[in-house]
Amino acid sequence: MGLVSGSKCPNNCLCQAQEVNCTARHLTEYPPDIPLNTRRLYLHDNRITSLPAMHLGLLSDLVYLDCHNNRIREVMDYTFIGVFRLIYLDLSSNNLTSISPFSFSVLSNLVQLSLANNPGLSSLDKYTFANTSSLRYLDLRNTGLQTLDHAALHHLTVLQTLYLSGNPWKCNCSFMDFAIYLIVSHLDPPDNENATCVEPTELAGWPITRVGNPLRYMCLTHLDRRDYIFLLLIGFCIFAVGTVAAWLTGMCAVLYQNTRRKASEDEADDEAGHGAEVTRRIFHTKEKSGQGGFPQLI
Repeated sequence: MGLVSGSKCPNNCLCQAQEVNCTARHLTEYPPDIPLNTRRLYLHDNRITSLPAMHLGLLSDLVYLDCHNNRIREVMDYTFIGVFRLIYLDLSSNNLTSISPFSFSVLSNLVQLSLANNPGLSSLDKYTFANTSSLRYLDLRNTGLQTLDHAALHHLTVLQTLYLSGNPWKCNCSFMDFAIYLIVSHLDPPDNENATCVEPTELAGWPITRVGNPLRYMCLTHLDRRDYIFLLLIGFCIFAVGTVAAWLTGMCAVLYQNTRRKASEDEADDEAGHGAEVTRRIFHTKEKSGQGGFPQLI
């Protein structure tokens, strides 16, 4: 009953015409009693650490939510489950370290999203923006991102403005697909010259929109010293395995031949012994028949 009784204005907030303004009120948590018909909610410049899905989900008419400059640490999958009409969302200048893969999965009407100035946000899942197909403005400045899967932006077919500066981009081979995506998608970030690589050394300071072709050469056609060392080790291992296999094959062949030769010799010895025994019996029989037969002449 307490959850659905939100018809009055929260303490220290200003409410007017479906708009609730709780800016800079030293709030440490999401304010209770937000009117259920609220369409615009301002919570910026406070100390809020989390957004409760149960309370926020009751604002089914909410289209504008400004939470920048707070202390929000994470965004869970179910945080925005009830505010499916949301168009504007600002989570910049918080303490975000993680965003669950399907945090924005119900925000199919979202047009503008800002995650800027969250230096602890070092990575984003490739499904983070999978259902935000209406997104036109995305701000990822100063988020601590080092790389980004090109599939993360694959569904943003109407994206017009993308900010990427202030991040320590590592322009290695895993970054190549995203760099090529920036070329073929014809996205021209307004902060293009400030969105630069910090690694590797040969590409440090390069705008990330220009490293697609150099990375393609470095990763697909060029071999560095580590690649040659790897090939040398692989060749040595193949040679060693081949040598051992040949030695084992030779040993097996020799053992097989020795076994067959000994078996043949044993068979020959057995046949020779049997023949001698037969001959001895024949002579012995003849001697007996000579003694018991016709009398010998003197």
